[in-house]
Amino acid sequence: MTASAVRRLTVAQALVEFLAHQYTERDGRRHRLINATWGIFGHGNVAGLGQALLESGPDTMPYLQGRNEQAMVHAAVGYARQNNRLAAQAVTTSIGPGATNLVTGAALATVNRLPVLLLPGDIFATRPADPVLQQLEVPYAGDISVNDALRPVSRYFDRVMRPEALIPAALQAMRVLADPAETGAVTLALPQDVQAEAFDWPEEFFADRVWHVRRPAPEASEVAAAGRAVRAARRPLIVAGGGVHHSEAEDALRALVDATGIPVASTQAGKGSLRYDHPADIGGIGHTGTAVADDLARTADLVIGVGTRYSDFTTASATLFADPAVRFLNLNITPFDAHKLGATTVVADARAALEALTAELAGHRVDETYEAEYRTGKAAWERRVDAAYAAGDETARPSQTQVLGALDAVVGDEDVVINAAGSLPGDLHKLWRARSPRQYHLEYGYSCMGYEIPGAIGVRLAAPATPVWALVGDGTYLMMPTEIVTAVQEGININIVLLQNHGYASIGGLSETTGAERFGTAYRYRAADGQYTGDPLPVDLAANAASLGMDVLRAKSVGELREALAAARASDRPTCVYVETETADTVSGAPEAQAWWDVPVAQTATRPAAVKAREDYNRQAAARRRHL
Repeated sequence: MTASAVRRLTVAQALVEFLAHQYTERDGRRHRLINATWGIFGHGNVAGLGQALLESGPDTMPYLQGRNEQAMVHAAVGYARQNNRLAAQAVTTSIGPGATNLVTGAALATVNRLPVLLLPGDIFATRPADPVLQQLEVPYAGDISVNDALRPVSRYFDRVMRPEALIPAALQAMRVLADPAETGAVTLALPQDVQAEAFDWPEEFFADRVWHVRRPAPEASEVAAAGRAVRAARRPLIVAGGGVHHSEAEDALRALVDATGIPVASTQAGKGSLRYDHPADIGGIGHTGTAVADDLARTADLVIGVGTRYSDFTTASATLFADPAVRFLNLNITPFDAHKLGATTVVADARAALEALTAELAGHRVDETYEAEYRTGKAAWERRVDAAYAAGDETARPSQTQVLGALDAVVGDEDVVINAAGSLPGDLHKLWRARSPRQYHLEYGYSCMGYEIPGAIGVRLAAPATPVWALVGDGTYLMMPTEIVTAVQEGININIVLLQNHGYASIGGLSETTGAERFGTAYRYRAADGQYTGDPLPVDLAANAASLGMDVLRAKSVGELREALAAARASDRPTCVYVETETADTVSGAPEAQAWWDVPVAQTATRPAAVKAREDYNRQAAARRRHL
């Protein structure tokens, strides 16, 4: 090999240069695969990747400074989702706690099938000192570090023990990140000595490389079988999942629905697949779904899953699809998901599969009485949404649903609303009127408290001109407010709507229904009996947000809330709208759950609440079935 054919760089320098030349391509459009690297530096990566990022400069690899390693992954995930998984970001950490802080974020990315590249530092490969600072010693194995905790939550994992091992490892990492059926968290663990070691790299390693993001077409026999199933069904129902968005298949779904009249219910990840005011959009499905969607699900004789993995919230813990003769037809790019529930399968890209099925069903339409039925149910539910949003007294403290109503009146079609955990996901799934494919951004695969604020940063980085709203309760806010500092530092204009209800409202309600009587779910002083039932704690989260650099608008009433939300949307600064709503031991104002969710209840208990809860549990569980 001639001298001109190689370049001498450290492993870290070579990795940064390699990443700068990776692209995805779908439908003839090219995207840079790794657009930036988040990082917090310690002894495990400061002289390796830290030095490499400094030396390469922002034109080669932009660097973003985070405050918490988990939050950096969340921001990268938000960025990838907003980009339909065609562009992603990397996250580098030191060894030890910096690396293990990645685990929750990695699990979130992999559960939601969203790409992120994790580059944790690792212990010395050459073992000059053993143990080094923060090394986990395992008596039975010398090749294990804390980074091995990332193996089960990563779609691909490798530890680069020698410089030349980076070449196959990096190529495999890109393959998985760009594969729509395989993607998720990808981890390349980098021993700190190997990061700084020099090597003669072949120039071909740094050439532009384009990873084609496939749209696998369905087999004709599968499409024909799917067409027969639909034509034979009297009450078909489409369940739209996140795969509709990832594939950019919204137009194809609408074309199928316009042609056939089949109604569409959506999972948390699939909401917005149809605009809320489309006649066939019947809203969310499952435990947090609408009455019309769940009623149709109970009587559906064919459920057509498009890009969904059928979580227990979607199926109401296997109790929702109750027709004795119900069958399933699944359109999914991943065979693992396509074969769930004993389904007839179309294993293909969602857009390609929908287009093929539309052609196969030419001339077919559901009975007009079925259309009339679900349109009547949709109209009835919209009246319930209106009632939940309505505020009779503009001077009163708002309920949580009235907060959503006020926000609904302020946002435009282009705005993005982000949430992940607490009582808000249920209210949003039932009530939010999604106006565009990207507006409704719920991380509910992992439902991770703390995702919202860093996720909003990631979305805003992906779409700098898009108004972004992070909706958080006080419990979620206290989990991870750290990236407010990042938003302020970088001038990333996000809006936070902070709802203070003095505790874990969602789990408080769940606790009550399962016989645990809201134990340990309120943020209150201890009372004389030792329980947390005293006065609410005198915390001031608005002051906390202000101390981290945000502009803060306090709203004490519905009227003030409307004004504050409008001002936040018009601001060019990171802004927090703080509103105190109902306490954690009162209802949010949303309609009750329209379907069950299985949370086991104590089989033996002396307290009456638990005894009654078990009776209710046994009754509901009796309706559970296996779809084979």
